[in-house]
Amino acid sequence: MRKARAAAGTFVFLFVAPGVVAGLIPWWLTSWAVEEPIPHWLTLRVVGVVLLAAGVVVLLEAFVRFVLEGVGTPAPVAPTERLVVGGLYRYVRNPMYLAVGAIIVGQALLLGQLILLAYAAAFFAVVCAFVHWYEEPTLRRQFGDEYEAYRRAVPGWWPRRKPWEPSVTERL
Repeated sequence: MRKARAAAGTFVFLFVAPGVVAGLIPWWLTSWAVEEPIPHWLTLRVVGVVLLAAGVVVLLEAFVRFVLEGVGTPAPVAPTERLVVGGLYRYVRNPMYLAVGAIIVGQALLLGQLILLAYAAAFFAVVCAFVHWYEEPTLRRQFGDEYEAYRRAVPGWWPRRKPWEPSVTERL
């Protein structure tokens, strides 16, 4: 897949998947109305802004990396040609899903909308099942030993403290 086509597909997928999951559905659930579930919610609002901003930055970086490093899209219908293991993927295998979750939780805290915390829990349950039953087996089939070495070295959900550096034999 050429990079221009990968970029176009990735741009569309950004709005179709994370745009719906982290934007449209939270808006539908809350109308983005601001509430104050408990007194002195301000500190949690600030944490929400930080999570929301960090989630957006991480999500966009991951999407760009799929185009430039993987020469493909995050969409299962147009996967990458190469395994994406650079950038934040050197610390954790699923930064994109973690970013979307951070965006949802960030909105929950910023808006004081506790229903979004329940939605975030449901999102993580569905994503964990999808990764376990579809994504990991697909990556094993597509990239074989390269993916297995990466999977063994980089945690799926809790980032490493130091970036993973593949050995020379793992890069071959």
